[in-house]
Amino acid sequence: MKRTHTNGQLRIQDAGKKVNLIGWVAKRRNFGALVFIDLRDRTGITQLVFDEELSQQIKDVRNEYILEVEGVVLERKDKNAKLPTGDIEIKVENVTIVNSAETTPLIIADETDALEDTRLKYRYLDLRRPMMQEKLIMRHKITRSMREYLDNQNFIEIETPMLGRSTPEGARDYLVPSRVHPGSFYALPQSPQLYKQLLMVSGFERYYQFARCFRDEDLRADRQTDFTQVDLETSFLNDVEIQTMMEEMLQKLMKDVKGLDISVPFPRYTWEEAMNRYGSDKPDNRFGMELQEITSLFTNSEFKVFKDTISNEGSIKAIVVDEMAQMTRKEIDKITDLAKKHGAKGLVTLKYQEGTLAGSVVKFLSEQEQQALCETLSLKEEDLILIVSDEWEITCNVLGALRNHFGSVKGLKKTDEFSFLWVTDFPMFEYSKEDERWYAKHHPFTRPKDEDMQYIDTDPGKVHAIAYDIVLNGYELGGGSLRIYDGAMQDKMFEVLGFTEEKIQENFGWFVDALKYGTPPHGGLAFGLDRIAMILSESDSIRDVIAFPKNANAKCPMSDAPTPVDEAQLEELHLQIKK
Repeated sequence: MKRTHTNGQLRIQDAGKKVNLIGWVAKRRNFGALVFIDLRDRTGITQLVFDEELSQQIKDVRNEYILEVEGVVLERKDKNAKLPTGDIEIKVENVTIVNSAETTPLIIADETDALEDTRLKYRYLDLRRPMMQEKLIMRHKITRSMREYLDNQNFIEIETPMLGRSTPEGARDYLVPSRVHPGSFYALPQSPQLYKQLLMVSGFERYYQFARCFRDEDLRADRQTDFTQVDLETSFLNDVEIQTMMEEMLQKLMKDVKGLDISVPFPRYTWEEAMNRYGSDKPDNRFGMELQEITSLFTNSEFKVFKDTISNEGSIKAIVVDEMAQMTRKEIDKITDLAKKHGAKGLVTLKYQEGTLAGSVVKFLSEQEQQALCETLSLKEEDLILIVSDEWEITCNVLGALRNHFGSVKGLKKTDEFSFLWVTDFPMFEYSKEDERWYAKHHPFTRPKDEDMQYIDTDPGKVHAIAYDIVLNGYELGGGSLRIYDGAMQDKMFEVLGFTEEKIQENFGWFVDALKYGTPPHGGLAFGLDRIAMILSESDSIRDVIAFPKNANAKCPMSDAPTPVDEAQLEELHLQIKK
């Protein structure tokens, strides 16, 4: 037989046609003389009807057998409005069993009772589930939409090496031993950062790549060891021009993939504003519950915690969670533990009930302070007030985590709502007390703001970068910056980071040399493709939008990778395993 239609294609207007279909058995139902089978392929399901004569030929057929059928399209008597093909069925005249199947270890349907380890072990079966196929098809639509936009904007797709050299200052590298250079290693790319900048030096002006990247770091729901970046770089554009172009691309993507019209330009927050208002550098602005600065209310406070914070030039902030004053002591303890997990020494909790504040700390607050707090926070009956008093960044981070927690608990994060925003003006450096040195917040090739260069030698913490992140629903979709394009400024960055000339030459000499030959002003961005697909497909885990992902232990349950290798292979690579 020759396949004439897919299993999601036929409609009522096709009634009377003779068709040939092929696919997997999704469900079988016996009704005496008649047998009904749902035939599935990636496009959908078509109901087949077998009469008594043909039912003998399929008596052993069960789920996941592959059938090829010839028959006539009929209008169904009991229509199924839930299926696009629910108005029709196929009266089968001829059937061939193409292949049989053993009983599968998981249910091949949108709803399955299989644990994630089972799903990953039998991933090829898990991927037969319609909802899983829809997620990967959506991922394909995302990449197609982005490619179309970039191609139309004169970007050129160029591949960069998978085997490069190891560089410091990032996550752990995955290393690849060299057979022909004993004791030397390639590194798999954490990103194509230096290569894409060199493409700008080469004069390509606009580059993109769907780049495979690798980072040896602990996994979580939105992180994998190997992942895909949509990597971009441009010459002769400023940061706002790059951001505007990316907004247009995302506007097209949302229309192509979700059928939604989103407005541009996206809201823009400086890093400091995002931290002050939302307690996060990737804020979710789909709901309120913003952080409120209340330090000034307690300048003369006798409460030791507040007093010490103010004397140490720290910050006191609060969030108000409405209709949550009925929380029990046990529930409050759990919230306090969450605050401590994110760096807080403690958490002040107050309840506003019957027009007054209640809580163990109230006795330490003056009447004037209590009244000022009620007015500043515009408290309402049954409000729960959470206060953190610490260093500014700790205070922001802790309350940001609590805000996100209650946003989930109260159902304020609507998965069908998509809110994009930019976070800009990140700090150029962050100081490590442990190492007693400055590190690059973004990477060592990010361009600082010209007006902040006056602080570069005396107070690097005051220097801001021309760096920007694109955020969607509390997830960082991507980040980028304008790059340093003159050697003198690059040397200054390395100096602040504590790099010796020897270390610069050893790790970056090949790149720094390129800055001597007329490097254009340039900048770019990299999107996390997997994360975009996760959010738009409303998935809980990034693993759902990757065909063959690793589990939380960075292992592939299907292939069992990573595995030990033969001694002969190790000897060939001049390696020995240390027990």
